[in-house]
Amino acid sequence: MKELRELETITIIMKAMAHPSRLFIIRALGDREHCVCELAEMVKIDQSTMSKHLSILKNAGIVEGRKENNQVYYSLLRPCLLDVMQCVIKNP
Repeated sequence: MKELRELETITIIMKAMAHPSRLFIIRALGDREHCVCELAEMVKIDQSTMSKHLSILKNAGIVEGRKENNQVYYSLLRPCLLDVMQCVIKNP
């Protein structure tokens, strides 16, 4: 049963990553934390759409947010996902 739970967790994370904007977010957060407005500007989408992407990543346990004044800053909880992304790019 443990193996099945682990596979279910992997599935949730992979599904959450399955969007170019969310992959961009993961890469950006690999460098440092960013607020929603910074990420929205970097991806060239509105803040409400960015918030939806971040919510998906947060629910999957990939990112976490912290509130500071009127802004929410996000950071990457699973930096190992950057290695997975590099693996996909490097290997045929």
